[in-house]
This record gives sequence, structure tokens and C-alpha cells, in this order.
Amino acid sequence: MEEDFKHMIRIARKDIHGNKTIENALADIKGVGKALARSIGIVMDLDLNQKIGYLSDDEVAKIEEVIKDPKRSNVPEWMLNRRNDYETGETVHLIESDLMMTLRDDLNRMKKTRSYKGRRHEVGLPVRGQRTKSTFRKGSSVGVRRRRGR
Repeated sequence: MEEDFKHMIRIARKDIHGNKTIENALADIKGVGKALARSIGIVMDLDLNQKIGYLSDDEVAKIEEVIKDPKRSNVPEWMLNRRNDYETGETVHLIESDLMMTLRDDLNRMKKTRSYKGRRHEVGLPVRGQRTKSTFRKGSSVGVRRRRGR
């Protein structure tokens, strides 16, 4: 069984160590969290505590297909990270560089339209309504300046 072990596995443009369990290895992929990794393992009927290095190439290819389109593999829709997309209105799941580019585009759109969230992102202040009196004190955006010579 030792000759079947692979030390590095490439799934969804990411190199993963073979010593990790299936659940933790899938969670290393950007855009796939613990819950989605667990549901992928359950949908594919895999032992989540097995090392990912012992999987065959066919199983790895099937895992990659499920990650690229989880909706087709009966993964619940609420687990997908891009529901009702702004431009297309579709529900999709994005991973790795696609996810980062989409998030960057969303931020740029908010900044361009000068929305409240966009302005807060520009200045570096909290976006989701947190208090700023006692927290978020670092950085150039918040502070008190005193005049010299008093």
C-alpha cells in the first residue's frame, strides 16, 4: 500500500500535501471551507479521516469535478459562495483566482459607485457597522492631531 501513496496532489490548481486528511486537504483550497469539504466527502462517499495521498487518480479527478460544479453533485445550494451573482443572477461556486478576481471586481464596483461600503473600504474603516471609538485605532485614517507650540 505504501507504493500507492502520493506525497503531493494537485486539485483545482493547488498543490496539496498527501499526509493531510481529505477534509483538511480540501479545506486548504481557497473557496472551499470545512463545511463544503465535509459535504463533498459525504456526497462522494469518502472516508474523511483517510489521508488524501492514498486516493487514486480517478477519485482525485472526481473530487475536482465536484469542486468545480458542486450544484450538479447535489451539494446544497446554500453552501455555494456566489449566490445570485450581481451580473448574471446565477448561483455558482468560485475557487482560487476566480474568487479573488470576483471579490476585487465587487470592491471596485462599490468604490466606483461611491456606495457607503465602497467609501469605508477606500478609507480603511470597518464596513459592517462596528464601533470605532475604541477599536480600529491603527492606521492613518483614525487619530487625533495636536498642534505644536502650546
